[in-house]
Amino acid sequence: MLLQDFSFKLPKELIATKPVYPRDSSRLLFLKNHDTYEETQFLNLCNYLNSGDLLVINNTRVNVSNISGVKKGTEILVDFTIIRNEVDGKWSCLALPGKKVNKGDIFSFDEVECIVLKKENEKITLDFGKETKDFKEILKKNGTISLPPYISKIRGFNESDKTDYQTIYAKVGGSIAAPTAGLHFTESLLKKIQDNNIDIESVTLDIGPGTFLPLRKNQIDQNKIHSERFHISEEIIEKLNEVFKDKSRRIISVGTTSLRALESSFDEKNLFKPINDYTDIFIYPGKKVKSIDALITNFHLPESSLFLLICSLIGTKTALKMYHYAIKNKFRFYSYGDACFLLNKSYD
Repeated sequence: MLLQDFSFKLPKELIATKPVYPRDSSRLLFLKNHDTYEETQFLNLCNYLNSGDLLVINNTRVNVSNISGVKKGTEILVDFTIIRNEVDGKWSCLALPGKKVNKGDIFSFDEVECIVLKKENEKITLDFGKETKDFKEILKKNGTISLPPYISKIRGFNESDKTDYQTIYAKVGGSIAAPTAGLHFTESLLKKIQDNNIDIESVTLDIGPGTFLPLRKNQIDQNKIHSERFHISEEIIEKLNEVFKDKSRRIISVGTTSLRALESSFDEKNLFKPINDYTDIFIYPGKKVKSIDALITNFHLPESSLFLLICSLIGTKTALKMYHYAIKNKFRFYSYGDACFLLNKSYD
């Protein structure tokens, strides 16, 4: 399989740069079979759920991570996306424009300085040494949420993004990006779901900036994708295994990040197990998704690991046909865009 086999042309005007209000007024596309669809609004999600179903959401919260620094001795301004505080004052990050950053450069953030310790492809390591505590305060004071690059290239950060780019059930801080399938939910919709005897349980997967990085090798199976920390508690595992064993009930993942966590905790005995670890799972056609019955997700980038995941779930021909339908009918794409409901069934 080659990367170009998963390509499609997306008109720029279909890239959603802001959400709709209220959140659940976004559009929802239900795939009935390989070429038959139902169009509705997300607020009608319950029409596609059954009593006894289990929705699995990702309760991660998006951290403040974007901050600008000035290269010492110049007027060059660089935007840094802070990934995490590693150890001993060292921070991993991405930079834009990355070509302006080299090993040994010194950058200042207000009065706090750091040195570029390493640069490996997109990933950069900054060393703040003993000034790490001061940098934490500056990041908290001056930093913002990092918007996806396909939004930030079109517009700047708005104050409304502080809430728009968080799910209403976000609890556990640790992510660079939002679990965007969850952005469609409102309090009234969650109540309606629970009133229909549909359970909702949470896993936590900290989404890193690698979710936006392109696949670089044309041969699909030669690619490796980003590693992300996730946690599923013993209590949630018991619920998942209970539903999995009951063939009259379904496990429905809200988003590809929830699916990454679920598939990574699903063992060879066809049971979920509690886990608190990193996953670098890469799901693409030829690898069967075993942990869920259905997926709620947004529309993803061409040639991306997320689109390949969709192709694995429903079949590549069917996925491409559905995306062409969505483009023709002007569905909104990416983080602030519309959603689709997909059964775990290959139609190819």
